[in-house]
Amino acid sequence: MTKLAIIGGTGLTQLNGLIITKRETLTTPYGLPSADFITGEYNQKEVIFLARHGNPHTIAPHKINYRANIWGLKHLGVENIIAVAAVGGITPEMAPAHIAIPDQIIDYSHSRLHTFFEDENYPVTHIDFTYPYNRALRAALIIAAKNAEINISPIGTYGCTQGPRLETAAEIKRMEKDGCDLVGMTGMPEASLAKELEMNYAAISVIANWAAGKTAGEITMAEIERHLHNGMIKVANLLKAFISQSY
Repeated sequence: MTKLAIIGGTGLTQLNGLIITKRETLTTPYGLPSADFITGEYNQKEVIFLARHGNPHTIAPHKINYRANIWGLKHLGVENIIAVAAVGGITPEMAPAHIAIPDQIIDYSHSRLHTFFEDENYPVTHIDFTYPYNRALRAALIIAAKNAEINISPIGTYGCTQGPRLETAAEIKRMEKDGCDLVGMTGMPEASLAKELEMNYAAISVIANWAAGKTAGEITMAEIERHLHNGMIKVANLLKAFISQSY
């Protein structure tokens, strides 16, 4: 059976309901991953879980060792990755606590170690990144949401910023003009690294707040936590529906 991994972001440092059968600490050629790789049964199926920001949540987006995380999952035999991340909503349909399954990325991040193909041991390699998210996995998530009666946005463009600060209103205005529906800090290079290692990768974006300038007030952590709590209940139901139909 194809091995499935779930990468949890802000609001998902552990997978509630996961019956843990194995905990593995790996040292990779790229350093230490964010956390131990947790294997267990979730909805009666085997999954591997990784907390992107560590557990507890201590690693900022720009400090995450994306290469070690993705290499570790590949080393463990993972073929499919579902990445969960908290994001800001830019366009009107991307309201707080809503769920989106993005289909495109615009990368505004910088200074991150973003490829495995950077030294003399590898030939010059250009991966096709036309479709950054695996279309079969995305389709399966969309069908699972429909079956579970979870309202989602089945498409959306994710803009990845550097962090850890939130964006200015002017930056969000620019991103909206660029075509971004969502803004987050961890979508890249995670997606492209998975593509480099020929792993299928799709994302579940949980809107935690309106992006800067989309409301009259400032963004508060209390607001983010409230919407994340509600959004993560939907994520858990979506993951269970996806696993039931696909594994």
